[in-house]
Amino acid sequence: MTRDAIHSATPDDDRPQTLGALRASGYQPRSLREEMRANLIAKIRKGEDLFPGVVGYDQTVTPQIENAILSGQDIIFLGERGQAKTRLARSLVNLLDETIPVVAGSEINDDPFAPVSRYARDLVDERGEETPIEWVGRERRYGEKLATPDTTIADLIGEVDPIKVAEGRYLTDELTISYGLIPRTNRGIFTINELPDLAERIQVGLLNIMEERDVQIRGYKIQLPLDVLVVASANPEDYTNRGRIITPLKDRYGSQIRTHYPETVDLEIGIMDQERAVFTTDGVEMATPEFMKEIVAELTHVARRSHDISQRSGVSVRMSVANYENLHSNALRRAIRLGERQSAPRVSDLEGVLASTTGKIELEGMGEVREEQVVEKLIQSAIVATFNRHFSVREFDRLVLAFDNGLTVEASDMMPAMDYVHQLSHLDGVGEAVSKLGVGGNPAAVASAVEFILEGLHLNRRLNKDVGRGPARYSR
Repeated sequence: MTRDAIHSATPDDDRPQTLGALRASGYQPRSLREEMRANLIAKIRKGEDLFPGVVGYDQTVTPQIENAILSGQDIIFLGERGQAKTRLARSLVNLLDETIPVVAGSEINDDPFAPVSRYARDLVDERGEETPIEWVGRERRYGEKLATPDTTIADLIGEVDPIKVAEGRYLTDELTISYGLIPRTNRGIFTINELPDLAERIQVGLLNIMEERDVQIRGYKIQLPLDVLVVASANPEDYTNRGRIITPLKDRYGSQIRTHYPETVDLEIGIMDQERAVFTTDGVEMATPEFMKEIVAELTHVARRSHDISQRSGVSVRMSVANYENLHSNALRRAIRLGERQSAPRVSDLEGVLASTTGKIELEGMGEVREEQVVEKLIQSAIVATFNRHFSVREFDRLVLAFDNGLTVEASDMMPAMDYVHQLSHLDGVGEAVSKLGVGGNPAAVASAVEFILEGLHLNRRLNKDVGRGPARYSR
């Protein structure tokens, strides 16, 4: 905002619009850390959720964040990819006041009572109690940068603006400076993601901002007592093992908080349900049996324990979400092609998760085994674990006996749901097992349950499975 624009500005609400009016209103400024601390205490007393939408951290990560805020400390979130580190940082904005007053036209949210930029100081000296005030919301008090090797001091701190120099100002004039992201987040929260990717000389600049408040731009030294909470994220492998963080910067962060993946399958399912993209398709009703959700979530948990997959980079929750979406899409595609009005994901639809899994895992031994083989092995392990949570193979002795007597059953991701019902609904033990899975009378869900039972018995070595170019055939 230019000075001419400031002179012509008109109030748009009842809040004070000048420094004098702000002073007369009794407004008491407070530091960022005091503000966040007070708002956190209010939320705790009201029992409000500090991180809405973040699942599984109530007893582990959240208490550590609360401690850090109450202590007024900068924070680094340390964890593998897909552990909601960035979401946590962005959610800290909820601890800021809805609006705060700043000197109108300030690039760095200058406090009207204690301006730090040359522009704001000059304006207050010139206008005194008539200094115009504007109110900024939380969104203008949050800044974020993904660290990359080519990130510069100019990006984070600032640079001399050649245009301002060309207008006749001296290089030593503070008004020639074009501020970077961190000063523009003054009185707010600045997050830098993947901190180890910053070059060491840039880390030194960040350290100065955090500790010394001593900024040097092109040889011109200025004091900027910025009031910023600096939050960072990093992968443990980069942060601890490769030595890519300068020691003084490590020491400057008050709290190093370790994030983690969902500890149970149920928590993983909660995230899947919350995060997946939801679309409606005219003419098709989608039902998702709980056991299919369990298989998708279990697949990710198995991958996190697998020796075939590199655990250094982690297996993101995003894999669960993407697999869940592709599972639904494969089932929907079948329903559309067959003209069915009801659809439910089946075990045979798990072929659709190959594309969404292979791009999110890194094999431990590259070239020794194909990704497709690893994923198939993971899927089988997930199905077995889920099946054995719901059933004992002894429950299906009568069904297995029917196969001993010559029964064969075909299964395919493009087989109509009623074909499963006609093939197996009359057999001993099937109805009880389907009821136990809680799928009701929906033919698509019944077909899903039947296929799950057959595959579970096969993987437990009670049935044979012949896989050719056509439908799979279960037999003894």
